[in-house]
Amino acid sequence: MRKVTSKRRRAEVLVATLGVEPQVVTITLDRLLAAGRAIGEVAVVYTLDAGVRKALAAVEAEFGKNFYPGVQLRTVPVTGSRGAVTDFCGEESLRALLRTLYVEVRRARQQGMTVHLCVSGGRKVMGIIGMVVAQLLFGPEDRAWHLVTEGWHPGAQRRLHLSPADRVWLVPVPVLRWAEAGTLMRTVAELDDPAEVVAWYERLTRDAAARRRAEFVRHWLTPAECEVARLVCRGLDNAAIAAALGKREQTVANQLREVYAKLREWLGHPEENVGRSVLIAEFAPYFARAEEE
Repeated sequence: MRKVTSKRRRAEVLVATLGVEPQVVTITLDRLLAAGRAIGEVAVVYTLDAGVRKALAAVEAEFGKNFYPGVQLRTVPVTGSRGAVTDFCGEESLRALLRTLYVEVRRARQQGMTVHLCVSGGRKVMGIIGMVVAQLLFGPEDRAWHLVTEGWHPGAQRRLHLSPADRVWLVPVPVLRWAEAGTLMRTVAELDDPAEVVAWYERLTRDAAARRRAEFVRHWLTPAECEVARLVCRGLDNAAIAAALGKREQTVANQLREVYAKLREWLGHPEENVGRSVLIAEFAPYFARAEEE
């Protein structure tokens, strides 16, 4: 007789950004638990703003009442090189927010936990940065959520838990995950600092763009078209190109017409006109580097 074994469920964590409304955290957690999600930990990401700290105290009080048995609360201040952040007033504080959220989600992923990220609490920028982190680190099981409640508005009577009659929706937010590309995900997961991820991605993007341009020049253009395109990118007009190459000006114009047609196809048939300015913008740096090498 075959022995039947139950499949062990993955541990799950709710990472929630917090503003001055503590019910965003508790209602989101209530909805996830009601949906059967095995949330074992809640990580609340907050700033040192006085109103936010008051909201954090309200969340801590609910956990102190043992309202969520078996669920651990972790409070995570947004922290940068100068200490905990009070508000997002500049680039340094935003970098601190990015790193704080990145570290939290990365930690959960490394521990094999399913991540639920609520982006409804706090400053709008917290939700924006949260989605950036989700794009970098999320796996197929992870989810980003937006909380919608009907009839409640800022300043209304605060209720940390809703009744079954209240209308509330936990809406999944689509995430375009880098995890779809395994190599990219493995590389990102090895980097501790999100700034390194951004720099690495920018290098990757530049390298990919350079390879695409090289492919266009080498495989889409004839040698004659390539030479005409190179001289256009040096700033020569058709008459000067014809004189430099010993060709008729009409011949140069015909060759450029073919170059523009191929470039339009290479760019995916954009709505705007593809002509001299587009060719120069796309390929002047490429030809300049080629001449230096």
